[in-house]
Amino acid sequence: MNTQLTTDQITFYQENGYVVLENFLTPDELARWRSATDEAVAQRLASVDSSLTNQSSPEDYYAQVFTQCLKLAETHSGMREIMFDPNLGQLAATLAGVDGIRIWHDQALIKPPYGNPTGWHLDNPFWSFTSRDSISLWMALDDATESNGCLYYVPGTQKTETRGNTSIDKNIGGLFKTYPEWREIPTVGCPCPAGSAVFHNGLTAHGAGANMTNKPRRAMTCAYMPDGSTFNGTRNILPEAYFESLKVGDLLNDNTINPLIWHA
Repeated sequence: MNTQLTTDQITFYQENGYVVLENFLTPDELARWRSATDEAVAQRLASVDSSLTNQSSPEDYYAQVFTQCLKLAETHSGMREIMFDPNLGQLAATLAGVDGIRIWHDQALIKPPYGNPTGWHLDNPFWSFTSRDSISLWMALDDATESNGCLYYVPGTQKTETRGNTSIDKNIGGLFKTYPEWREIPTVGCPCPAGSAVFHNGLTAHGAGANMTNKPRRAMTCAYMPDGSTFNGTRNILPEAYFESLKVGDLLNDNTINPLIWHA
């Protein structure tokens, strides 16, 4: 992995709320990520537990936005080895400007052939902690193009977010009813070759276009929580027993549920 960040890349991320790092993986590393993702997704989809995938009704609109499989590192050793790499944690921490990084959750996001667009949204308001420094990794396992659903961003919105989120619905522009002032900011598409890493702040508005091709567009992602974050009352992906044990303001520091993968 090319984990060396330039000053310009760090500055770009902090100003715009996202950054694309092309040629992040070597060809061998890309093959490893693809293999682990394909295996872990196949295992999850074959499981009788449908709580960590959105494919219980595969013909529904949202199931055709992407195949979503969460927390694959919990059940696949190859994915766990990839996700627990401290180099990824250090990179995320450097961009976010924090001292430590925990995994919130990993997830595969595979936009199917002729898949529906991903509506504009924010990430962090869905999660069980609130942080202006939350950050996500989006790894392109296939070439991400304007034709097959590459990511789009509204730059700088992580600085002006104040009203939380809207649900991701069939109206892809629903977020702009909550933030009408963001309509005036030009959006930026981020096509990138396979093996590129895209990092974005959890409060940066983003979405993805439809997949207009007959091939899937695969991505493996990981959401990161700054170490020291506290519970905000939302369950999200927390196990029920752990969720029931928490009070608002409690430190989220369980290393089984949210592993600390890097600290200064």
